[in-house]
Amino acid sequence: MNLIHTEKAPAAIGPYSQGAVVGNIVFTSGQVPINPETGELISEDIKKATRQSLENVKAILEEAGSNLNKVVKVNVFMADMNDFADMNEVYLEYFSDHKPARSAVQVAKLPKDAIVEIEAIAEI
Repeated sequence: MNLIHTEKAPAAIGPYSQGAVVGNIVFTSGQVPINPETGELISEDIKKATRQSLENVKAILEEAGSNLNKVVKVNVFMADMNDFADMNEVYLEYFSDHKPARSAVQVAKLPKDAIVEIEAIAEI
């Protein structure tokens, strides 16, 4: 197993790695919408938050030698399911032709009171 670390995604906010590679599969940790350059949490706009979370996932995948086109499964955790349509609008910018399996659920609370958290599993 190889653990992934990149400065292009926010540092882990707990005792975990940004991602892990096992064989030819990379698993990203859940990415809340923190800008890795500023440390700012995007917490008011689901579209901007979704975009930042997906950019963080993308950076981890690329550090592992993968990319969004190789994603096989995505999990989306949202603070409010009423944001589903807006989240999907941005999600489609990243997964338009390639549509991996996905779960999207509302949760009671996310780390740092984020409004979205996204994780992915991809081939390398």
